[in-house]
Amino acid sequence: MRLCHCFFIAGVLLTLSLTAQNKQILYDFNEIPQSLSINPGVESDFKWYAGVPLLSGISGYGGSNAISVNDIFANDGIDINIKFRERALDVLTPKDELSTTIQMDYLNGGFRSENPNVFYSFGGYLEFDNIGYWPQDYAYLLYDGNADQLGRRYDLGDLKVRGSLVNVFHFGINKKIDRNLTIGARGKLYSAIADYSSSTNNGHLTNVEGQNNLIASNLNADLLLRTSGLRSLRDANNDDALANEIVSRALFGGDLGLGVDVGFTYHLSERTTVTGSLLDVGFIYHSGDSKSYSLKGNTSVEGIEIDVLDNFASLDRDFWQDLVDEIEEAVPFETDTGSYISFRPTKLYASIRNDFGEPVGNGGSQSCDCTAGSSGGGELRTKYRNSVGGQLYMINRPRGPQMALTGFYMRRIGNVLALKGTYTVDKFSSTNVGLGMNLQAGPVNFYLMADNLLSYNNIAATNYASFQFGLNIISWGRNK
Repeated sequence: MRLCHCFFIAGVLLTLSLTAQNKQILYDFNEIPQSLSINPGVESDFKWYAGVPLLSGISGYGGSNAISVNDIFANDGIDINIKFRERALDVLTPKDELSTTIQMDYLNGGFRSENPNVFYSFGGYLEFDNIGYWPQDYAYLLYDGNADQLGRRYDLGDLKVRGSLVNVFHFGINKKIDRNLTIGARGKLYSAIADYSSSTNNGHLTNVEGQNNLIASNLNADLLLRTSGLRSLRDANNDDALANEIVSRALFGGDLGLGVDVGFTYHLSERTTVTGSLLDVGFIYHSGDSKSYSLKGNTSVEGIEIDVLDNFASLDRDFWQDLVDEIEEAVPFETDTGSYISFRPTKLYASIRNDFGEPVGNGGSQSCDCTAGSSGGGELRTKYRNSVGGQLYMINRPRGPQMALTGFYMRRIGNVLALKGTYTVDKFSSTNVGLGMNLQAGPVNFYLMADNLLSYNNIAATNYASFQFGLNIISWGRNK
């Protein structure tokens, strides 16, 4: 039993090490071309840019809103089974989210059209998105069993999980309508490599007093798991075959879907700006390698019942198998290869910003041809040395929206360096301080960002940590 406990704890902690990412530092950081990826309506002053392949946008992060690795593995002399029960099993609830989103750009670029008010962007990226909620009653069943739990109702709806590995191709248009308003839209083509979801589960398991035995177990189940692509990846018999299958499904050989991003930037006044964006409004149609598993029905079981007088001649029967067959008949486990549709996790960003201080570049030396006045984008607002504001982030999840609020301060040092500090409050942390840096060395653009800096003295004890970095080549100047 202790070995089972150890395997269960390890599996839980692997899941607890991941959490969904809010790119609050990158949002509205319009010196960085990748800010277009989270607001296609951001103001841009590039003639063109090219992200360095595989290095233009990489992010990684991990965390948990209710427990840290240190809570379980700290060298404090307490047995790990006791710590797991007191700090995880008896603390976490089905509202505690366990999730991750990892994204890597392998192609990213953009260019300005002959109309200097129109900017096009394009690219491709791989995205792994997974979300699950703590399956509280399942955890108690696996860890303790249901013995001595007369009258307790185990909720089978606690199991909610969804994930996908998707290759995304995108093309966007950013247009400056007038001096105050810039809008943008981006179309997306999804090519799914793998997908799984089990988020509509219902039912219960309850122990009550039996009529022919001490205990009767009542099972009412309506469980469904949908998958696509997993069989193809599982059946690959070597690393080369697995790599070929992944590439094939990523390049239109998998399940296809469509999506759209929209966004805007609007100046309320010379120094006050509001922005907003809605990302991944889309779906994927799964049909190529889909398989669903369902368990639906209800039954009441009082264990193996043997009447010695009636069954004396057949006591060598497998009564256990008879019980299993009875349960499977009442609550059948079925599979289906029909197609299904999954919707992407839609995200919402919004912000308000106030600029103050001296204009950037006025009266100082220019280290690169990248001022607002020399842009290929026509007349742009003046950039100021300081900005302060607030941001809102929301993402659609199976148990309702997940939200975060961010306050930020930005400081520009000439046209070479820009720094952005953030303070974010969400369900994962109330002390999340982040810092982002953008460095412009001639045409070379480099950015680096990190979250929850106060926790870096002990990563194992933190509930959240993340980083982002990228490398681009940028060109400024008027179109002739």
